[in-house]
Amino acid sequence: MTILHWFRRDLRLDDNTALSAAARDSEGVVPVFVLDDHYARDPNVGPARFRFLRESLENLEAALEKVGGRLVVRRGPAAEALPRLLAETGAGAVYANHEIGPYPERRDREAAAAVEAAGATFRLFPDELVVPADEIATDSGAPYTAYRPFLKRWNAAPKRPPVARPARFAAPALASVPLASVRAWRHLPADPAAPPGGEDAARARLDRFVGKRLSDYARDRDFPARRGTSGLSPHLHFGTISARVVFAAVRAAGADAPPGPEAGVSRFLAELAWRDFFHHVLSHFPRVVKGNFRREFDRLAWRENGEGLAAWKEGRTGFPFVDAAMRELAATHGMHNRARMVAASFLTKDLHLHWRHGESWFERQLADADLANNNGGWQWAAGTGTDAAPYFRIFHPVLQSKRFDPEGEYIRRFVPELSRVPASKIHEPWTMSAAEQRETRCAIGPGADYPAPILDHAGERLVALRMFDAVKKGAAGS
Repeated sequence: MTILHWFRRDLRLDDNTALSAAARDSEGVVPVFVLDDHYARDPNVGPARFRFLRESLENLEAALEKVGGRLVVRRGPAAEALPRLLAETGAGAVYANHEIGPYPERRDREAAAAVEAAGATFRLFPDELVVPADEIATDSGAPYTAYRPFLKRWNAAPKRPPVARPARFAAPALASVPLASVRAWRHLPADPAAPPGGEDAARARLDRFVGKRLSDYARDRDFPARRGTSGLSPHLHFGTISARVVFAAVRAAGADAPPGPEAGVSRFLAELAWRDFFHHVLSHFPRVVKGNFRREFDRLAWRENGEGLAAWKEGRTGFPFVDAAMRELAATHGMHNRARMVAASFLTKDLHLHWRHGESWFERQLADADLANNNGGWQWAAGTGTDAAPYFRIFHPVLQSKRFDPEGEYIRRFVPELSRVPASKIHEPWTMSAAEQRETRCAIGPGADYPAPILDHAGERLVALRMFDAVKKGAAGS
């Protein structure tokens, strides 16, 4: 029997659960990718993700050709494209890896119905996470809603080892859409600052991280100037590498290393658990896509502030660490995790803007934009999500800057107008005297080289606490 393997967010040959199962169960696997117009129409899908997708598909196409296969690309929707391909190939089944989220799950239900109506089998396989979302539950069988107990159960859960890539593929003479002609990315300009897509790039990045950065990960991960993180998030999102391969490589490095690096290994594996946790939450509570996980905070009196939102997006809030984070996003289509937390706290707790504003902006700008991680991270920062920590966690943009960018290297990299400001002043450049501003050639204020702070953090922190206290007292009273 011939089987169609439907590639989606699993753009790799190594450790691909559905692809390996298709090779095991068939006499020939036809690799298929369906161009989904949903993403082309979604205004929150920006060019960075399209560029990464294009490069990943090009890399996948080349990898298949090396082993005698061929990627067949068709236009969607999948519920129409897959039955046509079944008829053209005589295939008896479609295999694919499960994706978590309201839209992909609805798409898969429609595709499954169409495939089965055509007389074929439709099978989905758990593949996206280290531990599948439905394999972790509390003692009572309920889903977890807090990370720490989830992590304990996740650490104890069995981890499936990676599987080898199939040795052969079918290469039928079928019509296929040339990748170069796809309208959504036809005119995307080259961007050397953007992370390169593809399985080869993912493997190279993993090897580099394990070999050079993992031992110092626990020490360096929070300091954006040190480049201490793995940079694997866009690859995990598009599946150019599997979470299981990453887990296995990191754990093996810990087993072979002297005692010192163990902290880096355990800390990084805990970050993979965070990724699994946010997908676990999205799988069991899909309502978080449209609203607060903690429903009592639906009554929060968020503000509307177009000028403040624009200043935040453009990196001109007058708080250098926040501005560096937002300009890093614009320049590289990525943002360091510590910077994400500070920028998100500033939007929600200082500007008092709804987290949905930030979520949608990140979704459009980030190459690694992932619904579960993006939503989970924003609700964590806003205090409305599945977080056991109190809602009054508010990051101080200056103290965070001094602690995690003490010499101002990160700030200078992305806020060049502050490049001559000494470390003693760079976190609070508005404290420079007129003489110091002339000496550093950086005037501070409206219409000057760098803006003064657009708000008073101490005052806005109190406003945020009152906002949340009003909701909590109301909930207690009711």
